[in-house]
Amino acid sequence: MKDITQIRKLSLWIFIVPFIGVNLCLLISVNYSIFENTIFIVDQIGRSKFTIPYIDGSLSISRASRTYPQYLIFKPAMFVTSVLLIFYWYKTNSLIQRFQQTEKNFVFKYFGVASAILLLIHAIFLGIEFDSKIIKFLRRVVLLGFIISEITAQASLIFNFYKIKRNIIDYYNHRILILKTILVSILILVAILSIPILNEESNVHFKHGLEWNYFIGVILFYLLTNFFWKKE
Repeated sequence: MKDITQIRKLSLWIFIVPFIGVNLCLLISVNYSIFENTIFIVDQIGRSKFTIPYIDGSLSISRASRTYPQYLIFKPAMFVTSVLLIFYWYKTNSLIQRFQQTEKNFVFKYFGVASAILLLIHAIFLGIEFDSKIIKFLRRVVLLGFIISEITAQASLIFNFYKIKRNIIDYYNHRILILKTILVSILILVAILSIPILNEESNVHFKHGLEWNYFIGVILFYLLTNFFWKKE
């Protein structure tokens, strides 16, 4: 099916673009001295000593990407990712419609598109300073909304896969479906268990480390999607 080929390509790029974008921002933050005496001098806020934030949590994704010149990479990467996500969820909805022989739209489509829009809004306003506490609160709400929408879309899609697995038995890899199920289950569990910790002022390094690893977990779903559907 043509839709399967397109979905496999989209899912791969949804993993590659944000992964490279965010980690390039990290590399710039750690190696800021390279850009001294150039037009790309790294802002003081965006500078960091050597760190592997996935392990030590010494740097947040926001700090690594919201200042000049990192935002020149981060914002376009998130914009491209948002567009790819919208296409992905529309294409996936269309494919499941075909397998179920229905014209109804599925829950995962709405949450998936919502997550893409919220990601775009977050990227646009990241790095713009506001004095208003309400605006700062709304930015946190947007980011939280993205996470909830994205995980809900992923969980709903997996649920639908199990409902129609007999219909798609010749098109998918069952082992990858199990891996996707485990991944999303872990993401949901971690999100629930982290709520009390995120409300505390302390544990900053733990929060940052969680942020980086959660980011990898969310986009890993799409890398697995590339292997989930069999090549025609």
